[in-house]
Amino acid sequence: MTISTATTTTSPFRAPLAGFAAQLLLLAVLLATVGIGTWGLVAGVVYGVVLCGLLGYALQRAGMTRLGWANSVTFARAILTGGVTAMVFTPGAPAALLVTVAAVALAMDGVDGQVARRTGTTTTLGARFDMEVDAFLILVLSVFTAAEYGWWALAIGAFRYVFVAASWAMPWLNAPLPPRFGRKVVAAQQGVMLAVVASGLLPTWLAVFALAVALGSLTWSFGRDIAWLYQASRIREAARSRWSTPHREHALVG
Repeated sequence: MTISTATTTTSPFRAPLAGFAAQLLLLAVLLATVGIGTWGLVAGVVYGVVLCGLLGYALQRAGMTRLGWANSVTFARAILTGGVTAMVFTPGAPAALLVTVAAVALAMDGVDGQVARRTGTTTTLGARFDMEVDAFLILVLSVFTAAEYGWWALAIGAFRYVFVAASWAMPWLNAPLPPRFGRKVVAAQQGVMLAVVASGLLPTWLAVFALAVALGSLTWSFGRDIAWLYQASRIREAARSRWSTPHREHALVG
């Protein structure tokens, strides 16, 4: 009798399923302590399903079966963002707790990148995962502040998603951008500004001013990047035209 030993392959959905259990646990804690409403609970569960489903699919596409330490930190931030989402959709949820949970998620933003660099586990998936968690946290915080100070503030969170939608119609927007320190500063500023405004500690006029500054700096950052991408696309198009013209002339002569 021949006994063969097969290597057990871990499913890429194992970690996302464990994360979904953690998300449900956090929602249960909020339900017992804060009393999140039906809409808040639904929003939190839907967020958890979409988050863990997309993460599992992304891991599968990348051929990865484990998150690694850096992505685990990002996943923890994502789960906290699910708690923030549930409270945003719960009328009367305590702003202090909402801001505290959001602040912890924001403070952990630099940790995952440091862990990835120190352990040599920097990946395209990790960078994208980190960016998407940041974007969604800013979106839900902008929803919370917009309900209090005007729906124009929702543009802060919607900016990136509008940019992504525009890139479907204009593929040149998908080109890689050069690293810029200013872009990182503006991105970090959004979360901090929104969290401070959401705390309710600022007088109304100052809160509105802070939101206007956040939106203005974001508009400047996106505008500069879009202008650079457009110019780069024109240069690439001109280069392709110069390269193809001699070939067409050669074909005609031949």
